[in-house]
Amino acid sequence: MSGDVTQSSARATGGKAVPATFSPGLYVVATPIGNARDITLRALDLLASADIIACEDTRVTRKLLLIHGIETPTLAYHDHNAARMRPRLMERLNKGEIVALVSDAGTPLISDPGYRLVNEVRAADIAVTALPGASAPMAALASAGMPTDRFLFAGFLPGKTVARRRTLAELAVVPATLVFFEAAPRLAASLADMGLELGPRAAAVLRELTKKFEEARHGTLSDLAAHYQAVGPPKGEIVVLVAPPDDKAESLDPAEIDAMLQAALGQGSVKDAAKALAEQTGLPRRDLYNRALELRAGALRDGALRDGASRDGTPPDGSAGRDEGAGREPSSSEGDR
Repeated sequence: MSGDVTQSSARATGGKAVPATFSPGLYVVATPIGNARDITLRALDLLASADIIACEDTRVTRKLLLIHGIETPTLAYHDHNAARMRPRLMERLNKGEIVALVSDAGTPLISDPGYRLVNEVRAADIAVTALPGASAPMAALASAGMPTDRFLFAGFLPGKTVARRRTLAELAVVPATLVFFEAAPRLAASLADMGLELGPRAAAVLRELTKKFEEARHGTLSDLAAHYQAVGPPKGEIVVLVAPPDDKAESLDPAEIDAMLQAALGQGSVKDAAKALAEQTGLPRRDLYNRALELRAGALRDGALRDGASRDGTPPDGSAGRDEGAGREPSSSEGDR
């Protein structure tokens, strides 16, 4: 059961909705990501009716409550105190209270704390109800003009370069739009690593969604990386969208890729071959570079073997000096001679 019972009657209220009443349980409530008016009427009813509001930062949540005239008490619940505060919230829920869970902005549990609390509440057979609303990933997807039939929200990438590139390499084969959160100081480096691991894909950087200085910048990953390297970190909360891999790249088999790389290697360096083919196919440049190195090493090794054979007269298979008929039984005609 949902947990809230809406008391509305078109006949009794002249078609106007009236505030809802709510049953005991945990309510996961979406709050605005920038504009304070981006909150549902049902969410305001719940926040006003709750016995306690668990929030990341009580100062941030109190500002929202003050705007809407809500005086419900708040309790800090975040990554650093969750293990200590969960039992207190569970005690309240077991007493039959209404507990609201909010994040500083957007939908709780989407790259925010709350998973363990929800899991524990469900395990105790207490109702958990989501009150949907603002979400930065959804707002970015709705406005960026990229495919939305399939998408993967990957949250924040690792801060260390090696770990970040490893994560991106795992995501390179996902046939969907990729959605990331990113901190402004790391944006240029992350975009550059995305270009290296994901290839020359279309992307968008959206910041300050729903706020006065909302901005969306589109381009290839390398273009966006170059832009933010030149102008410096932007201000505000950032969402990065990356288009899915090119269908053409998905249709190429390894033999075709090798043939294209070998042709490119005949005209330039390993670096140039990888770059040209990445731009042509949309495949990750790092993968192409590593494969080109293998092909170049193989070609050099084969060439060395041939050179050695020509110098000492020994074929690469080591068959020189061996009697042509050695190792095989003579035929009957040979034996009769």
